Amino acid sequence: MNVLYYSYMDAPIGGLILVTNQIGVCYIQFGQDEESMLAVQSWAKKWQYTLADRPTPEKHHELHQQLRDYFQGKRKTFTFPIDLHGTVFQKKVWNALLTIPYGETRSYKEIACFIGSDKAVRAVGGANNKNPVSLLVPCHRVIGADGSLVGYGGGLSIKEQLLSLEGVLPIDK
Repeated sequence: MNVLYYSYMDAPIGGLILVTNQIGVCYIQFGQDEESMLAVQSWAKKWQYTLADRPTPEKHHELHQQLRDYFQGKRKTFTFPIDLHGTVFQKKVWNALLTIPYGETRSYKEIACFIGSDKAVRAVGGANNKNPVSLLVPCHRVIGADGSLVGYGGGLSIKEQLLSLEGVLPIDK
């Protein structure tokens, strides 16, 4: 079985658990409580990984630095490798999200059209909800067609904080 390494990070949006495998970051969990760790363990089991016995922050130095730089407004893109786990459709959506530049947003409908599935707006929302690395694959940049903040696995408050950090001010209608 492949091993996952994890570490904890305190961020302006709250605590995070960062998880990597031999390829790159594969899971980011909001929160650092027991329930959050259970979510990490469940994800690891689903994808047939073994979680390291203890936190391994030494393996995540560069990831921590890139995230710190992002939260300080010094980084607009991430270069840390990502290893996405999901269905073919989910990966298609997540790869589309990677094309949304820092400081910009797209609607769920725009993402659906971008991937050639213009009727799959709800499915795009579902894929966003399952995004395992939601800070690096920027699903927070996806908003309602009317500019409203809708849906975010980490909570709308965190979505609003991330968009505010990036200088995006969506208009709620």
